[in-house]
Amino acid sequence: MSFLTDVETIRRRARAEIDRGPITEAYTADRPRLLAVLNEVLATELVCVLRYKRHYYMASGLSARAAADEFLQHANEEQGHVDQVAARIVQLQGEPDFNPAGLADRSHAEYVEGDSLVEMIKEDLVAERVAIASYQEIIRWIGNDDPTTRVLIESILAVEEEHADDLLNLLSGMPEA
Repeated sequence: MSFLTDVETIRRRARAEIDRGPITEAYTADRPRLLAVLNEVLATELVCVLRYKRHYYMASGLSARAAADEFLQHANEEQGHVDQVAARIVQLQGEPDFNPAGLADRSHAEYVEGDSLVEMIKEDLVAERVAIASYQEIIRWIGNDDPTTRVLIESILAVEEEHADDLLNLLSGMPEA
């Protein structure tokens, strides 16, 4: 197998730019813009955690137990996304923005409480659909410039699609729907 760059050149660059950690000469993404986008993803996931947690505690009615269980599971999975995205931001030598000031403004998804169980499920489904559309666009934008971040967002997207399907199924089982 032949390399585009000879191994000696790769080794020399690795030593010369050791302070760049995982960011090598082959990295072609617009890192400052990618870090900003990842902080938007972080905010989106944080808002989703908060909304799901509220819905978990506020769920009431005939179908509340199943919905509450789903809300809690989704909150926990969204929290996992928060941790993954924050870790990737740090790997790219950025700083994850956990500042609550402006969190809702940085988020792609809105924080809507909902007055009934059906409204909560609908708002969560809307938020998942927003995340899905945003993450699909981010994946296309990243392309091959940062395969690691692209794979991370793809894995998060798969879970968001699963969440949307779960919520649609919950909604179709609601008597008021």
